[in-house]
Amino acid sequence: MKPLIRAVAVALICGCAGCATLPPGSLRDPRDHFERFNRAMFKLDTTLDHAVMRPVATAYVKVAPLPVRTGISNFLGNLAYTVTIANDVFQGRLEDFTRDLARLIVDTTIGVGGFLDPAKRLGLVQHDRDFGQTLGKWGVHTGAYLVLPLLGPSDIRDAFGTLADRFMTVDQYIDDASIDYGLFGSRALDERANALPADSVIDGAYDPYAFVRSAWFQHRAYKVHGSDPNYLPDLPSPDSDSHK
Repeated sequence: MKPLIRAVAVALICGCAGCATLPPGSLRDPRDHFERFNRAMFKLDTTLDHAVMRPVATAYVKVAPLPVRTGISNFLGNLAYTVTIANDVFQGRLEDFTRDLARLIVDTTIGVGGFLDPAKRLGLVQHDRDFGQTLGKWGVHTGAYLVLPLLGPSDIRDAFGTLADRFMTVDQYIDDASIDYGLFGSRALDERANALPADSVIDGAYDPYAFVRSAWFQHRAYKVHGSDPNYLPDLPSPDSDSHK
């Protein structure tokens, strides 16, 4: 999303953030310093999703055969794989860097731009790395939880990571607005279609906001720390929990 559009979205949404209320018995998390604002964002994002993205994604899944959807997912993933390769370097994973670079070359050439995935058959495992994960590897704490307008759950560390990742993508260097927006819309649709199976679980939760927040922190913690038994969540000290 272009910076101007992002700024306008934030400005419009900030006006309604103060009216968000906390549901009775809602689960609190000491990392969620901006809970009222975040719940307002979550409510707005959910409303827009149910009105636009979910119906469009559902229709896309019904109309497009699975091989076509898989090919599009492969293409978009291959196009953004430079993010993983760059973060291999930042994390000092030089062996993975070599294999991921080979994967990108194989899928871009033999795989017809990435629509096919011959690299998988060659044993080149696909990785998923980003700069937010890299910051976590460097010891940077998550910071407060954030729900970004139109982009969903995040935290301060990963919000900065997302901005950095943008400069590692091919999209950033495409000087054509129609292509740039087309790729953004295609990724949004692809990600939403892939997330459809989780809808029933989220909709059935007592507090969908808290459920998504918990799932987000668990997912990001696993990406940074894996199954490290010594890992402890980034919880602030009791003195910093003055927002309650």
